Amino acid sequence: MKKQEQGEIVIERLTVGTASVWIKGQTPMIYNSMSAKVKRELLMPKGRKTAADKAQNLKHDPIEEFRSSVYRARETNGPTTLAFPCGAVKAAMCNAALEIPGAKKAQVGRLVWVEGETVDVYGVPQLLMSVTRSADMNKTPDIRTRAILHAWCCMVTVRFVMPTMNETTIARLLETAGLVIGFGDFRQEKGKGNYGQFTLADSSDLEVLALIESGGKKAQDKALANPVAYDHESKELLEWYLVERKARGR
Repeated sequence: MKKQEQGEIVIERLTVGTASVWIKGQTPMIYNSMSAKVKRELLMPKGRKTAADKAQNLKHDPIEEFRSSVYRARETNGPTTLAFPCGAVKAAMCNAALEIPGAKKAQVGRLVWVEGETVDVYGVPQLLMSVTRSADMNKTPDIRTRAILHAWCCMVTVRFVMPTMNETTIARLLETAGLVIGFGDFRQEKGKGNYGQFTLADSSDLEVLALIESGGKKAQDKALANPVAYDHESKELLEWYLVERKARGR
């Protein structure tokens, strides 16, 4: 018998599309960057502290923890001091694909990426002190200090592979990510909190324009240098800590 001739294989050429989108916070965002102190301890552990070590060293320094909790822009002469990792934006889009019928997380991960290493974030940080639970067996309670942005916005530039993805698909992924995933600590994705939710906006949005005007580098540097408590509980704890530290000669 004669072998059937195989048809010609046609491979369509892939191209790259770009979409720049403004993101506007719908709920406050809590920064959760790992502090330099924790990184150093991971790099070179000191081992278990004795009772004398614990007595000589303060367990917490809320002001320093507040400043260390933020991600900072790589460019010192940029429009903002605060930033957010591009990888976290992409991760939010990938996880949002799990909630969209027909979309696949792995496929989004291959076909979509966010330009740059960090995105500039506009908004004035405030000091948040809250009770958290440690990851040990007893879920030991502790007080953690982080920076929180009550109002915030940023512009992300997303690149994607065409024709599989398009601007409409990217917009749907970001909208879904803003609704069910979010950014930062205690975000919507985790189930218990609803922080870090966002929606899409454009450069003519009045709230975005106001944040660009009042929440840029100058305002952020001032807020980091002279922290203001976010809520009554944080204010009360911070004031008590500062008075008590002075009373103990620290």
